[in-house]
Amino acid sequence: MRRSVQLAAVAVLLGCAGLWGVGSLLTRATNADVAVPAAPARTVRIVSAGNIALAATYWPAQKSDAAAILMLHGNGSNRESMSETAAWLNAQGYAMLAIDFRGHGQSTPASKSFGLFEADDAHAALGWLRKANPGARIGVIGFSLGGAASLLGAHGPLPVDALVLEGVYPDIRHAIFNRLAIRLGKRPATIMEPLLSYQSLPRFGVWPSAISPIRALAQAHEPVMIVGGGEDHNTPPNETQAMYDVIKTHGELHILAGVSHDDLGRNQPDYFKQALLAFLNRNLRKSSIAANVR
Repeated sequence: MRRSVQLAAVAVLLGCAGLWGVGSLLTRATNADVAVPAAPARTVRIVSAGNIALAATYWPAQKSDAAAILMLHGNGSNRESMSETAAWLNAQGYAMLAIDFRGHGQSTPASKSFGLFEADDAHAALGWLRKANPGARIGVIGFSLGGAASLLGAHGPLPVDALVLEGVYPDIRHAIFNRLAIRLGKRPATIMEPLLSYQSLPRFGVWPSAISPIRALAQAHEPVMIVGGGEDHNTPPNETQAMYDVIKTHGELHILAGVSHDDLGRNQPDYFKQALLAFLNRNLRKSSIAANVR
């Protein structure tokens, strides 16, 4: 009997150690080289909290009074994944800034926190963009981690004029469960999810409830576009719908048929571009705003 108890205790310890290792793998830095951007874009450096150096690409607008947009990439990716959309919107007259979060691309290597500390990077980038475009109306397009970072953190949602959230998870527990279920099935995911989610306390100093974009979204009062993929299993359509329900009085919802999570994170599908551009023009163009007031 004693031997069985000892073996069980060893198995539990090994299991916990293994799951801690999984957590370490999920939060490890995934830095990578990023191609030198083509003109008129240029590479810039931005300093975030904790003296974290962020690499970024900036596309200046041709007109001095143009609106500006901050682009925030997803987990494990970098600013290059959003360069096609950024260049397209720049051609529409917007100044564009795309950053590498800490632990991504060419920014300072650092552990990931699913949007919690990356929120500091988003705020630093927004401050840089405001200085580069004084008086401009500013929007944000955030995918997955990027969308979470635009909402979370000590300062709350980014103070901007329009917000586009693509494939953003409602909270960390749903995010982890869904990703485990895809790979292992629902039963193992049910067992393993709490053991991974509650690592947020020793790793980040917060309970999992603090990593909840859907709760933070309730504090966002600017126009919000919520975008999801019809085939997104990381953030299923019902979770995207739940995000929209929080802000439906000042938001709009788009579930893109046949689009997966990874598809959302690359670049905008051509058939969705006009809806995105209309939303941005309506909320960021000064002429459009003046027309609406009249």
